[in-house]
Amino acid sequence: MCDIFIKETCMETTTSIPASLTFEQVWAVVQETALQMKETDRKMQETDRKMQETDLKMQETALQMKETDRRLKETNRLIGGLGNRFGELAEHLVTPGIREKFNALGFNFTEQSLDKEIRDHDNPNAYTEVDMLLENGDIVIAIEIKSKPKQADVDEHITRMEVLRKAANRRNDVRKYQGAIAGAIMSQATRDYVLQNGFYVIEQTGDTVQITFPEGFSPREW
Repeated sequence: MCDIFIKETCMETTTSIPASLTFEQVWAVVQETALQMKETDRKMQETDRKMQETDLKMQETALQMKETDRRLKETNRLIGGLGNRFGELAEHLVTPGIREKFNALGFNFTEQSLDKEIRDHDNPNAYTEVDMLLENGDIVIAIEIKSKPKQADVDEHITRMEVLRKAANRRNDVRKYQGAIAGAIMSQATRDYVLQNGFYVIEQTGDTVQITFPEGFSPREW
């Protein structure tokens, strides 16, 4: 009976063990694994290539932005230089004859200065630059010259006149300070604004200039 029991047990054990893989099956698994690894490597290389392309594009974009910034700076420089040339042209057009025109109105200016810098050694803030300054023993007229004056230029000239007055006080200069805005081209709105703020209007007309102010006009004094 014991032998029969052992035989039956052995038979049950043999049937529960799975069959072994054949060489062909093992080889197929190895090949499949190799293909998967090859595909994974290909995808990694593709990802690396795309990252390199992205990095290259970013570098190109950075270079383009740098070039654009350089061109903008160059354009701003040229525009700034052109603006200065327009300013010089405006001064050249309207400056000749201004003193004579004012003197014909009875001012009798004896001194004329261009691009006059006003500095006060005791007060560094008391500094400004005037395109043209006409002076006599009683009155000083500071003239701001623009190719096409705007209202902002008038506001800036008001501030300039205040600086001139403070600097004059420190020099015990008791003369009256008045202002004028000169332009080669001036709109009616700007002309009205200039007069409303007590400045003379100086405009080019032909090859000379004219000083404009309405009847009863009272220039502002500082």
